[in-house]
Amino acid sequence: MTEQTISKPPRRPRPQVLTLTPRAAERVRAIMASKGPEVAGLRIGIRKGGCAGMEYTMTWADTVGKLDEVVEQDGARVLVDPQAVLYLLGTQMDYTTDKLSSTFVFNNPNQTGACGCGESVNLVPAKQD
Repeated sequence: MTEQTISKPPRRPRPQVLTLTPRAAERVRAIMASKGPEVAGLRIGIRKGGCAGMEYTMTWADTVGKLDEVVEQDGARVLVDPQAVLYLLGTQMDYTTDKLSSTFVFNNPNQTGACGCGESVNLVPAKQD
C-alpha cells in the first residue's frame, strides 16, 4: 500500500477587518505615546444601544486579548473585539477635526443607517463569501 499525500486547498487571504487613514493612525499613535508603555492599544467594539440600535465603543487596553484582531498601521495599534469583527469587516477609521470638534469617524460598509445625532448606528454582519 502506498502512502498518498492529501493536499489541502490554499487558504484564502483573510480580509482586513479595519484600516486606518494616516490621520487616524497619527492620532492613535500620539495618544498611545502619551498614555505610556503600559497601553497595549485602542480597543474597538460595538454594543447595543442608542436610537439606531448599536454604538461603537473605544477603550484603552492594557493587554491584547487571546481572540482580539490586532491591526497595526504606521505605529498605531488597534484591537478589534472578537464580537465586533463581522460588523466591522472592511471598515475604514478616520480622524476629523473641524471648528467645534475632533472625532474618530468609521466609514463602515456594514452600516445601514444612523441616528440624527450621529451617536448610534444600525449595523448588519458582513456577508460571508
